Amino acid sequence: MTELRRSARVASKPLPAQQETLDHPPAKKAKKADTAKEVGSEAEVDGICETKEIQIGDEIPDITLLNQDGNNINLPAIAKNNKFVVIFAYPKASTPGCTRQVAGFQKNYKFLHDNNVAVFGLSSDEPKAQKNFQVKQGAEYDLLSDPKKKLIGVLGAKKQPSGTKRSHWIFKNGTLAIKRIQISPEESIEGAKKEIEKFIAENGDEKETENGANAKAESTESTESTESTQPAKPTESTEATEATEAAEAAEPTAGSNTEEHEVKEGVKEDTNESAKVSEPKEEKEEAERQKPSEIKDEQEAE
Repeated sequence: MTELRRSARVASKPLPAQQETLDHPPAKKAKKADTAKEVGSEAEVDGICETKEIQIGDEIPDITLLNQDGNNINLPAIAKNNKFVVIFAYPKASTPGCTRQVAGFQKNYKFLHDNNVAVFGLSSDEPKAQKNFQVKQGAEYDLLSDPKKKLIGVLGAKKQPSGTKRSHWIFKNGTLAIKRIQISPEESIEGAKKEIEKFIAENGDEKETENGANAKAESTESTESTESTQPAKPTESTEATEATEAAEAAEPTAGSNTEEHEVKEGVKEDTNESAKVSEPKEEKEEAERQKPSEIKDEQEAE
């Protein structure tokens, strides 16, 4: 009886909290999503910095990478000194497709260099691998090393979960003008050259238009300058006034004509009277000269 009572008392006691927990386990807290820590427009995943992919019209990324010689290459500084910047990305140095791409850009390098185009190859290879690749292909341009894919990611050529998409980009005056993602080596080589040729032609047309506008402006300024140095042309009323004054100066007045006529007539009359006076006087003197001669002749006749 004692054992039964003890068992009944134990059974009637409430279960410990630990047992209740086992019967009804607490709800698990939701784990935080494995998302990247956002910092502005940048995010960090597995130690790799990712930035929002740039689009046409955006400025060249302010990123500095090492080239095959371990020298820093700052993209904005390059864009400042070159009208065009061509960057082409390849998956891995010294592989067949990448070799064709690098060799093709080397073939077009003189044309690009002569037209103020800076050329760069880009991959996630280390500088040493890039150097070997450059020497083998005889490339005269830099090959950039981007092991963390900072620039590759910004340009939109990063593959998931890993790898690099073969692509190329053209920046004009520091702004993204062409973006070609996931293309073949031949499309990258020939496409970049044709696009640069198109830009050069457009730039030539812009220069001709600008030169024509400048020439027109200079011509207008020259004309205005010449007109400002020349005396103003007389108006019609001014010309008529000057003509009238000249005519009046050339033609004497009526009063002056009358006076001049009277003076001339007076001189003429005086001359005639003098002539009349002088004629009888001469006849008288001649007669007086003839008288003694006549008397002498008469005397001799007698």
